[in-house]
Amino acid sequence: MTTRRDAVHDTLRRSEGFRSAQDVYAEMRLHGAKIGLTTVYRALQALADGGQVDVLRTDDGESVYRACATDTHHHHLVCRRCGRTVEVAGPAVERWAEMVGSEHGFTEITHTVEVFGTCASCSAPAKVG
Repeated sequence: MTTRRDAVHDTLRRSEGFRSAQDVYAEMRLHGAKIGLTTVYRALQALADGGQVDVLRTDDGESVYRACATDTHHHHLVCRRCGRTVEVAGPAVERWAEMVGSEHGFTEITHTVEVFGTCASCSAPAKVG
């Protein structure tokens, strides 16, 4: 892994939720990194291709990235408000994807499942007082 790719990966590891390339770039520049936005995009793509970061598309089509917490296949539960993300296993989804693929004659089935909602903290009524 290159030094710049390592630096991008480290920035994501310190982050709580999914981050856009622009967010990663801005944070790195804020901390003095001499890196270009194009380099950040390339590093994120390489990390995603290598399975080291997860990628999802927001409702407006932007790709956002997060360092993987596990090496195993997983899905995400993502808060729409704050971006809090929980990695979850989905054995029922795995079986369903295989079954649907098989029913239609497909092999080598892969899938991506992201579930969006509002986390308990964001759903809690604001305290007055």
